[in-house]
Amino acid sequence: MAGTIRIQTAPEPGAAIQEAPLPVTLAEAVPVWARIAALSFGGPAGQIAVMHRILVEEKRWISENRFLHALNFCTLLPGPEAQQLATYVGWLMHGTRGGLVAGGLFVLPGVVAIMALSWVYALYGNVGLVAGLFFGLKAAVLAIVLQAVIRIGQRALKGPVMVGLAAAAFVAIFFFDVPFPLIVLAAGVIGYLGGRAGLPQFKAGGHGGGGKVLEGPFLLDDHELPQERAAAGPTLRRLLTWGAIWLVPVAALILALGPDDVFSHVAVFFSKMAMVTFGGAYAVLSYVAQQAVEHYGWLRPGEMLDGLGMAETTPGPLIMVTQFVGFMATFRNPGALPPLVAGTLGGLLTTWVTFAPCFLWIFVGAPYVERLRGNRALAAALSAITAAVVGVILNLAVWFALHTIFAQTRPMTVGPLRFDVPIPSSLNPWALTLAAAAVMAVFRFKLGMIQTLAACAAAGMALRLAGLV
Repeated sequence: MAGTIRIQTAPEPGAAIQEAPLPVTLAEAVPVWARIAALSFGGPAGQIAVMHRILVEEKRWISENRFLHALNFCTLLPGPEAQQLATYVGWLMHGTRGGLVAGGLFVLPGVVAIMALSWVYALYGNVGLVAGLFFGLKAAVLAIVLQAVIRIGQRALKGPVMVGLAAAAFVAIFFFDVPFPLIVLAAGVIGYLGGRAGLPQFKAGGHGGGGKVLEGPFLLDDHELPQERAAAGPTLRRLLTWGAIWLVPVAALILALGPDDVFSHVAVFFSKMAMVTFGGAYAVLSYVAQQAVEHYGWLRPGEMLDGLGMAETTPGPLIMVTQFVGFMATFRNPGALPPLVAGTLGGLLTTWVTFAPCFLWIFVGAPYVERLRGNRALAAALSAITAAVVGVILNLAVWFALHTIFAQTRPMTVGPLRFDVPIPSSLNPWALTLAAAAVMAVFRFKLGMIQTLAACAAAGMALRLAGLV
């Protein structure tokens, strides 16, 4: 690990002295990244909270401000922000190899889990006990997401202005269906102007009423320089290398199989999705579902929700649902291949073109974002964007809660307001009971994530065996 480790030399009277963490090799970091990957349930909110707890609070590998700065950048990018955040921190610590390890491991459990469940789904349709497992896990994930919203909000919403930005973002996306990129752009402009004006409310890393901020020392503090710097030559090489890794397989498929082959359609369609998935998986799932069902005929109506249920209750980014879509598309149109072989290759192809661009964005852009950390106006813009993202994550939490506890919702329009409301008769009492128990376990009894997930999964399977769900 390059750089120096800074130790507090003048602690407050009576305060405990925090020892500096020891340098970490890439080999020593691998088990930690694997642990984060295995715990990456609950969508971006839960995943970011897990990373914060392990990397900032437990391991003290990266400071609070540095973590939020990386998160700010990742929320601006298309693709899954949690996976890109892991890649960014891995890159900060150990360069390109570290980014590959952290980002690759973050995706791996989801790839394996979704692939296995896709096989079961394609062969048997009704997954029996697996359905009960999912039912229980959803309740636990809801509690974890709620906890994550609170934890991230406490860290990012420093003062009434930032709280107001988060609230405005939630109202805009939930009630007015404002596109996520517009929310990010508006928050960034507000923060930039506030930073340029020197307003203290927009000062990055401030200590307003946002909860306790951890003090150093950290392995990567606010002044530590990354191993790889911004420079034209290396940037061009990274751009060409990762552009080729992403697009050469796509071009090869089109040339070998023709543009009308199902594998070519999958490669091109999900490559385009990788460039426009701002705001995470939910922002584009309706479009993906519409195209997969109505235009391409890859899925039957309702199957997209089954795939989303897999992605929501297995480790990894929610955008992993696209692997299920790619699997079913090629499973049902296998050509000369055995259907399961075609489905497996189609699912892996979808994952490749979905995540290869994520590494391109980080390895090309992160060195320049690091160089801009000292710019007050830009730092203020990124802090405002983070506040807005808290509101967006709260919107996802509400969406998830509605679809966990109620089987059906209906759209409602009141003047300019457009939002979903639950249908009371579709309330699932067992889902509500399990969700309430999970919330109590997490907030009242401080039960850990693994214990909560395991208990709810067991309860879900028991309810399934009893024929209650």
